[in-house]
Amino acid sequence: MKNDTEIFGIRAIIEAINSGKNIDKVFLQKGLKGDLFKELESLIRSENINYSYVPIEKLNKFKNRNHQGAVAQIAPIAFHDLDALILETLESDVTPLFLVLDQLSDVRNFGAIIRTAECTGVHGIIIQKKGGAPINADTVKTSAGAIFKIPICKVDHIKDAIFHLQASGIKVIAATEKTDNDLYDVSFAEPCAIVMGSEGKGINPSVLKIVDDRAKLPLLGTIESLNVSVACGAFLYEVIRQRR
Repeated sequence: MKNDTEIFGIRAIIEAINSGKNIDKVFLQKGLKGDLFKELESLIRSENINYSYVPIEKLNKFKNRNHQGAVAQIAPIAFHDLDALILETLESDVTPLFLVLDQLSDVRNFGAIIRTAECTGVHGIIIQKKGGAPINADTVKTSAGAIFKIPICKVDHIKDAIFHLQASGIKVIAATEKTDNDLYDVSFAEPCAIVMGSEGKGINPSVLKIVDDRAKLPLLGTIESLNVSVACGAFLYEVIRQRR
């Protein structure tokens, strides 16, 4: 990753946040103390910025080792406002199609999904501010540049985003094996949003409780699941098939 997408040092990160830089994630050294470090922690929490505590060995893997126990990654894109994006899509001459990613953690899967979403005409991707894959150089590379062409919205809570989609007349469909409905038996013809879960845990049970419908891919082999980016591609192309 290029150095202009990273900020090193506690004071530098504080100044970047206060100046309105679009911080995607902050890595903080485990066990670090001090007033300035506490000030950074407080600022990160008050601004609801994604962060994690990591061993110093992880921080030392960045190109600049003079990190003082803190490294911030700047998002290479500007995020869109969900309310504005939904309204804009509803007012245009299209059938809305959104993608909701429930704490997807692998940046390469994320990038592959962004690429497929752009190719299939998705109008926006919704992710949660905390807990998901960061948007970094690997995401950009795997997306083959599609990340700059499709709106991405960061929200505080996935459930709130789903409620907003539903209130706007957009059906929310979960891609999950916890259903008897095959993908090909579910209608995607009307305005809809597809929810994809994380690689290990799938969709959060609390999210599954509030969706409008569920669908699964038929699996004919012995392996119980597909890679999430592959599964997402199958869902999105079924939407295209039904809408053509």
